[in-house]
Amino acid sequence: MWPDGYGKRALAEVDSTNAEAARIAADLAGPEWVCALRQTAGRGRRGRAWVNNAGNFAATLVMRPTEAPEVVALRSFVASLALRDAVEAVTGTAAGLALKWPNDVLLNGGKLAGILLENLGGPGGHLAIGIGVNLIAAPGADDVEEGALRPVSLLEETGKRVSPEQMLEALAQAYAVWETRFVTYGFEPVRSAWLKDAARLGEEMTARTGCETHHGTFETVDEAGNLVLKTPKARLSIVAADIFF
Repeated sequence: MWPDGYGKRALAEVDSTNAEAARIAADLAGPEWVCALRQTAGRGRRGRAWVNNAGNFAATLVMRPTEAPEVVALRSFVASLALRDAVEAVTGTAAGLALKWPNDVLLNGGKLAGILLENLGGPGGHLAIGIGVNLIAAPGADDVEEGALRPVSLLEETGKRVSPEQMLEALAQAYAVWETRFVTYGFEPVRSAWLKDAARLGEEMTARTGCETHHGTFETVDEAGNLVLKTPKARLSIVAADIFF
């Protein structure tokens, strides 16, 4: 069942669903999902290319939040939880699923899905939440940066063949539930739920910011959504970084 209040726009091909979201945002009356069967110029975090093989999932939710920018950014956790629930809904199991800070969904230790948040038009403008899921095939090793987690696909790991249309419906339903919780009760219940499935919580990891590399223990995610890393020298609160296990 499609959630009330959300629009849906299905495309055969587009350069990027986030780019399409930016083009249509000003004319929308409410939140809308944009889904494409094929992307020709998909993007990931920090401007990296997102490889979207045939049969995989690419979609963007475009909406106009009213909160402050730092609160709007917490929807990466909302989207992660919705994506976890959607994968469980279409496969019938949550086995092997984990959430990697700040915005990846893992399956059996490999990267299944990524989330990209982009502000459209600056503070007070629209938000695009781009989501890519390897439903059928995962990118090859040459398509990911050195040291990154191995990409995996839902089909390869579970034997379940899920269509983009099935994933979109499950994701839209799950997102609507978590969005309502977030708007009604704030970040704390979202944070608590996210931490229950956090990948490598309490374990060693490496966080690379733009100019520094930190090694330490993943202690928690704080009330602002920052990664809290306990290093030999200090307890750090990290706003943005690439994480390596």
